[in-house]
Amino acid sequence: MTASWLTPSHFVMFTLLLGFAIAHSGLAALRPQGEKIMGARLYRVLFALVSIPFATVLIIYFIGHRYDGLRLWNLQGSPGIEAIVWSLSALSFFFLYPATFNLLEIAAVQKPQVHLYESGIIRITRHPQMVGQVIWCIAHTLWVGTTFMLVTSAGLILHHLFAVWHGDRRLQQRYGESFETLKSRTSVIPFLALLQGRQTLELKEFLRPAYVGVTGFILLLWWIHPLLIRATENVGW
Repeated sequence: MTASWLTPSHFVMFTLLLGFAIAHSGLAALRPQGEKIMGARLYRVLFALVSIPFATVLIIYFIGHRYDGLRLWNLQGSPGIEAIVWSLSALSFFFLYPATFNLLEIAAVQKPQVHLYESGIIRITRHPQMVGQVIWCIAHTLWVGTTFMLVTSAGLILHHLFAVWHGDRRLQQRYGESFETLKSRTSVIPFLALLQGRQTLELKEFLRPAYVGVTGFILLLWWIHPLLIRATENVGW
């Protein structure tokens, strides 16, 4: 007999995460062929039209069901826990979003291109989005403490770990020896290349508008977070 706490939402969330991973990584894998057929800008638009609505559904469903299942721990109200969760969440965004500096390319205003970066946060980790997602999952799992949250975090982390392999594979196929050189000077594990002397940290590279934008986004999110929670909970999914 199925445990009473194992609600259908656990399986729905896992299915949604799997579907998003297939759509997102699949479109990334098909990018070379898609750009030849549709052009780089139009393919970027297609990528956004698939990824953004899918991600929006995931976020709304997650917020509405985050306390489903068995509550394994409840640290809310414990001294300092809210500050820790907010600090980790803020840190996660500095890894999640400055990985893509060319906003005009993301919006398809300029022709989207594939870049080999070795500056700023890439000196800390070659896959900052994966690191940011892991930090975000740790923070929210610590705060929520439910089995549903564990399923969500496991799915997100597994997808991003796959993206580490998938991203490196696509860059190696595209750039060959140039990527192998970059790979030898960077690391997936944060700070490992720096500690091993394969990389140096240039603090001036962090003085970029992208980081200012992320800081502003974090402050805005902190302000509207209660409104966002209430709005998505009213959806009723």
